[in-house]
Amino acid sequence: MGNSNSTGGRGIGFAGALTIAFIVLKLCGVIGWSWLWVLSPLWLSMALVILVVLVIFVALLFKKGR
Repeated sequence: MGNSNSTGGRGIGFAGALTIAFIVLKLCGVIGWSWLWVLSPLWLSMALVILVVLVIFVALLFKKGR
């Protein structure tokens, strides 16, 4: 009801923007990378998230054991 400036979304982020840029460059023929490397910002950021979650999980397990 009030004056809200929230859009509800957070945007695509750096990894998403980089992936889109790499896809455009690949489709325009500017870079000759394989699709594995073109899409690498997506899987690298996902791997980083999984790594952080695993580290937190292991830290919580060690803390609970003490």
